[in-house]
Amino acid sequence: MQMTVAVVGAGVIGAAIAGRLAAGDAVVTLIDPKPRSGASWLAGGMLAPVTEAWPGEEELLALGTESLRRWPDFAARLVATGHDPGLRTDGTLVATVDSADRAELASLAEFLATLDRKVELLTGREMRALEPGFGPAVRGGLSVPGDLAVDNRRLLDALLATAGAEHVAVAATSVGPHAVELADGRTVRADVVVVAAGAWSGGLHSALRGVIRPVKGEILRLRGRPGSLPPPGRTIRGLVEGRHVYLVPRDDGELVVGATQYEAGFEPGARVGGVRDLIADAELLLPGLADYVLAEAAAGFRPGSPDNLPVVRWLEPGVLAATGHGRNGMLLLPGTVDRAIRLIMEAR
Repeated sequence: MQMTVAVVGAGVIGAAIAGRLAAGDAVVTLIDPKPRSGASWLAGGMLAPVTEAWPGEEELLALGTESLRRWPDFAARLVATGHDPGLRTDGTLVATVDSADRAELASLAEFLATLDRKVELLTGREMRALEPGFGPAVRGGLSVPGDLAVDNRRLLDALLATAGAEHVAVAATSVGPHAVELADGRTVRADVVVVAAGAWSGGLHSALRGVIRPVKGEILRLRGRPGSLPPPGRTIRGLVEGRHVYLVPRDDGELVVGATQYEAGFEPGARVGGVRDLIADAELLLPGLADYVLAEAAAGFRPGSPDNLPVVRWLEPGVLAATGHGRNGMLLLPGTVDRAIRLIMEAR
């Protein structure tokens, strides 16, 4: 008999797992009231384990590096189905604007050198030679040629289009052995239940309560007007007075700017202070952005975990977790899907 699977959460993790299982002849139900509204829809799309790495997170760096290696093939399989996720291979430039931030960047470069990661420290002049849009405030930076980026919305659309699953547009309220309870009182039964509901996963199963929490963050989308300077040709990360900002270009000319990060539960809406800081820091790096249009300002919720590592394991027989990816959901997607599918197949 065909295996039945209920996947709770239609972000990139849940949609990709559903697609792989359906392609393997499982009968899959994808449960999510609003598939294009969560962290996957609001993400920046950076695939950057090196520039996200800090001392003490060596295990996360190793996971990210391995997942990054799988990304070209992962994207190519989607392209082969007629759905291009917009993978970019231009690399990342990390910019600094003062001596304190430059010292922090030098420390990061030294740490990465101990892990045999290829990076290059650059002067402000060298940074402007690579990206002429950098302003005079940029004093130096770091080149990371191996980083990738993906258009998160094109990716999610592609994964949902190829998921091969029945969609139930009702919120899940709890998950138990081989069953998902829905907000409308119905129960969806399956041989395997996959909890991939991102920041909401902590409220669905007792084993995730207190483990998965929401980490709020604002993110912006900018678009140039006629006559505006073009956006950068690669991902830009900035250190501005200790604050982190990133700018990720899209093939259609849009520029994603993010992202703040703080503990505020499921507080709705974008805070004015967060939006202000992102705009100010992005404009300091690239002054030409002052001429751009603010096309979108939104807030999302990353699924945080105590050690910043994802939770991909059995919670009990028939209930598998694939959540807790924090700021690295896009990056860790191929590795997470492979691990989840392997666990499910081994348990059959």
